[in-house]
Amino acid sequence: MQKMTIIIVVLGCLVTGCCNTCKNQAVKEEKMTAPKEAPEDGEAQLKKFIERHVAKVAPMNKQLNLTYWDATTTGNKDAYAKTSQLEIEIRKLYSGADDFAFLKKMREEKKIKDPILQRQLEILYLNFEENQIDPVLMEKMVKLSTEVQKTFNDFRGTIDGKQVTDNDIYDILKSSKDSAERKQAWLAYKTRGALVRDRVVTLAKLRNQAAKSLGYRNFYEMRLKFIEQDPVQIKKIFDDLAAQTDKPFAELMTKVNAVLAKRYKIKPEDLRAWHYEDPFFQEAPSVGKVDLDPLFEDADQKAIVNDYFKGIGLDPSDILERSDLFEKKGKMPHAYCIDVDRTGDIRILANLRPSEKWTSTLMHEMGHAVYDKFIDAQLPWLLREAAHSFTTEAVAMFFGRLTRNPDWLAGMLKLADDKIAPLREDLKFQLRLSMLIMARWTMVVVHFERELYANPDQDLNKLWWDLKKRYQLLTPPEGRNAPDWASKIHIAAWPVYYHNYMLGEMMASQLHAYLAKQLGKDKDLTFVGQTEIGKFMKEKIFKPGKNLGWDELLKSATAESLNPKYFSEQFVK
Repeated sequence: MQKMTIIIVVLGCLVTGCCNTCKNQAVKEEKMTAPKEAPEDGEAQLKKFIERHVAKVAPMNKQLNLTYWDATTTGNKDAYAKTSQLEIEIRKLYSGADDFAFLKKMREEKKIKDPILQRQLEILYLNFEENQIDPVLMEKMVKLSTEVQKTFNDFRGTIDGKQVTDNDIYDILKSSKDSAERKQAWLAYKTRGALVRDRVVTLAKLRNQAAKSLGYRNFYEMRLKFIEQDPVQIKKIFDDLAAQTDKPFAELMTKVNAVLAKRYKIKPEDLRAWHYEDPFFQEAPSVGKVDLDPLFEDADQKAIVNDYFKGIGLDPSDILERSDLFEKKGKMPHAYCIDVDRTGDIRILANLRPSEKWTSTLMHEMGHAVYDKFIDAQLPWLLREAAHSFTTEAVAMFFGRLTRNPDWLAGMLKLADDKIAPLREDLKFQLRLSMLIMARWTMVVVHFERELYANPDQDLNKLWWDLKKRYQLLTPPEGRNAPDWASKIHIAAWPVYYHNYMLGEMMASQLHAYLAKQLGKDKDLTFVGQTEIGKFMKEKIFKPGKNLGWDELLKSATAESLNPKYFSEQFVK
């Protein structure tokens, strides 16, 4: 402040044409008469830093999200290039060495007492630390990741010389009883792996290079630290889950394989990956007595989702109006939710077809969306996000499961008791099966990514199928040596994220158990029209935003930290 005062005096003299004597006298008088200002304390300095930072990053973040939306809804090449450039600019903003030094000093001095400021400091520190890497390396990683995403976006499989969409492939794997046709569709899906394999391996090596430059063994361990998770704890959770599910999953697979072998008129030992309906076997095949798809053939999925969430007090109508929900040329074939500006512009991209799968997907994405919508708008911009990736996944899982809940189906599809009663046991079996399949599939990805970043040069094709055999009990296709692992977009575009889906499932079961207890219901909690559920989610889960870490959030909402026993009680035992 003192230096600035002197500069102001000097400039004043220059403007008025004062002589040097006058100028020196003025400076002398200023020094003698100006009261000494106390230096700003740490909290005041941090507040000013955050204000300046948010003024820069918030509009850049909004522009990035809008550009990504444009890219993924149209496939526009220029939009993808602009997305890449905007991400680089944001990461450069977080790479400033002086800013990082300031944040590090603030963090180490531990003088920030305001809890909201403390939380913002921690978030900023982790974001800045992650970006203290060589700018050229950073740019290579961002551009290569965007390039791979563009390849996934544009890819269409080919069957008998004809291009097909992912939905077309899913339809074949859902309905065809011809093993040869199924294999052809599965191979058409997996072709994308070969297109991106080399670039994904290069990405892994570049990410490792960045991690090592910051003092970490590899990217896997670094990334977990920056998302406030412990590699040892994550490994233990999944090792324990594997031990708990080994036997029940094997028992279920015996039943599943018997049904599928009969359906395809082959022996159980002849079943291969293309017989399980989903290209990755991450979702349960239809092996029960009920096929839910006919229930949704004539249903208005958009209206169902709108009515459900509105009925529990979480009106989603504005979100649906901004969303892009149906297939079109050039559009990303997957689904996601995006909060464009943290001030209410929330959207969903989907590719709806009349099926239970896509209705569940829209319910899932709307879970993300209402979470974002009802975060406390009075929170600082840096805290207007979900507490953690897996807490928003938990909410999405909580709602996405409902399409296999008999009471939800009865309420939302207006099914009479005599129609839903015969489905109850089968739906319970199907939901349990789908949860165990999801758990085992997640183990494949978690272990694969850990090993990928430990050694990107190993035989990744063999590693992938070794893991699928171990955790999914699938027989590897004879003689196949292809990068099937690379056909999963998350490994390239959203690395070291997949474990959060399973943590989300665990939290969803914990929320289910807590609500059932609080509402005085049994495990078959009725979800339709229960405003108490919406109120709980809004006040206890959504409103705190990122102001609470995930552990604090769960303890505050359910009186305990993440406890896997609820998932086990609901689906394993």
